[in-house]
This record gives sequence, C-alpha cells and structure tokens, in this order.
Amino acid sequence: MDQQQHPVDSPPPKEDMVGCVMALEAALLPCLPARELQAIDRSPHPSHQIDVERHARDFMEAAEKLQLYFIGLQREDQPTKAEKLQKEIAMMEEELKTKNELIKKQERMIQGWRKELKDQLERHNTELERV
Repeated sequence: MDQQQHPVDSPPPKEDMVGCVMALEAALLPCLPARELQAIDRSPHPSHQIDVERHARDFMEAAEKLQLYFIGLQREDQPTKAEKLQKEIAMMEEELKTKNELIKKQERMIQGWRKELKDQLERHNTELERV
C-alpha cells in the first residue's frame, strides 16, 4: 500500500492490513509446489507429507512476518501520543494568540469609545455652563 492512498494523517486501520495479508496468503497459497501437494494423494511415504507441511509452515511464517511488518509500518505512520499532544498544544497556543490579539483590539476600541464619550461629556458640560 503506498502512502498516496493512505496519507500519514489517516493510516489504514489494522483490519485493512490484516485483510491485505490474508488476500496475499490466499493468492500465494496455490503457489506451493503442486507436485508435492499431489504426492500426498499418490504416495504412502510420510516424507512427502512432511515436505509439504514444511513448505506450508514456511509460507505461513513468512506471511505472519509480512503481516507484522505491515502493522509496524502502520504504527510508524501514526503520531505518538506525545506528538499528538504537542500538536494539540501548538493549536491551542495559536488559538490563544489569536484571541489575545482580538482582546487587545477590542480594548483599544473601548478606550477610543471612552475617550469619545469623555470628550462628548465635556462638550455637553461646557455647553450647559454657557446656558
């Protein structure tokens, strides 16, 4: 499976990996030596049976190693808990920075309004004193 199909942010689930390996097993199982598989039916000799069992066992061990390899790749693609937390902290810090900037902007607006209201009050008071 190439990473274009499964981006790093969303690695394939373990079940998909297992399914892939099982499909691979099903596809490769017929590749076991046909003559040796047929020999079980034709020959009473236990050596033929043992030979086929050895091939089957070797194949299944290789398939299991491949499965573990795929699962290992999946784990490598997934960020660690620490990496996930660092990313979350970075996002929160960015959000905090944005909100702090917004608060400062709003505080400046409020200060401007206070100054305008104070100036307006002084004008009104001055006008009232004249009258």
